[in-house]
Amino acid sequence: MSVPPPIVHPMTSLPSPATELSADEARRIALRAQGFLGAPDRRSGVRGVLRQLGAVQLDTISVLARSHELIPYARLGAVGRDTVEAAYWTQTHAFEYWSHAACVLPIEEWPHFAFRRRAYRTRPHWHHDLTPGTYEQVIKQLRAEGPLTATELGGAKNKGEWWDWSESKIAVERALMYGEVVCTERRSWKRVYDLAERAVPDGLLHDDLDDAECLRRLVRQAGEALGVGTRTDIADYHRIRGEQFDAVVADSGLVPVTVQGWEKPAWADPRALETTPRGRHRTTLLSPFDSLIWERPRTERIFGFTHRLEAYVPKPKRIHGYFAMPLLAGGRLVGRVDPAREGRTLVARQVSLDGPKAVAPMAQALLEAASWVGCDAVRVERVDRPELAAALTSAVA
Repeated sequence: MSVPPPIVHPMTSLPSPATELSADEARRIALRAQGFLGAPDRRSGVRGVLRQLGAVQLDTISVLARSHELIPYARLGAVGRDTVEAAYWTQTHAFEYWSHAACVLPIEEWPHFAFRRRAYRTRPHWHHDLTPGTYEQVIKQLRAEGPLTATELGGAKNKGEWWDWSESKIAVERALMYGEVVCTERRSWKRVYDLAERAVPDGLLHDDLDDAECLRRLVRQAGEALGVGTRTDIADYHRIRGEQFDAVVADSGLVPVTVQGWEKPAWADPRALETTPRGRHRTTLLSPFDSLIWERPRTERIFGFTHRLEAYVPKPKRIHGYFAMPLLAGGRLVGRVDPAREGRTLVARQVSLDGPKAVAPMAQALLEAASWVGCDAVRVERVDRPELAAALTSAVA
């Protein structure tokens, strides 16, 4: 198997950047780093988005689409959903592992998660005991039969509740955490497991990097993906502990900056400071699991926008809806919508708008999303500002 070209991050000396940024400059840097400001890189497509972000979060919830499909859609527009899946999984361009959460990661980053694989080997195993030989039997079966789901390995669950995993499922998930097994794709939302020795290109397979080298790379990558961020912002991107961040940030290549209105120090990608971010702003609906907004304090600090996923909130206590998706327009978060699908109709069950100027971008985003998922009509059910309901309904008709 050929090895993909490495991601090269030159560490050449740069002119001293400005050490103080306005809040607006920081916002625009963040938007450009996340792929929402400037012309999208359509030649690199979905794989380019994955490499730029470094992690695309997975989640079981599917409303318009699953979150890992919504991420490239938000940046590239109506890229085909089959194209998204093929870009992630064909020819092992990506693997699934624990980063910010369960994430799709570029295969080039496999060596840099060695620190986490080693750490998992020293931790208690969820208090699950395995019958002797079970782990070895799972590895043997994968070696003999090739990529398999947990069901194909002998069943994913016992007869109890949904979290009552079978021994084969516990064993293969443990092997996944250790790095002996890789999740190479999702099939009907089931993980497909294969041996790392077979799935990971030879030039990337071996865990030759020490923890400090892994952490330096991931801190640098998170800083590049965010553009600018605080210690918490950057460490949270791959769920690195604060003390791990502190130990490597000085050698990561990120540069310290201050941002007006931010109470804590920040670091920035030096290349993000070289030019003023310019270009076309993307108008789109965002998955709540999009890395632009997945950390609530950062979203509030940058956009002045408070957002909370309410899927796990009891229905009577929800404010904005089950899967409210923020609306990004003009580089600002100007509303949100809780969408649903009924046949070939996209239903905007609950819409929140900042004001009259948000009507047109919300209509644009709803119509584009409807077309993307194969709907040919949009129906607006409720708007938080009743005086804007007629205008929005007319705009999506």
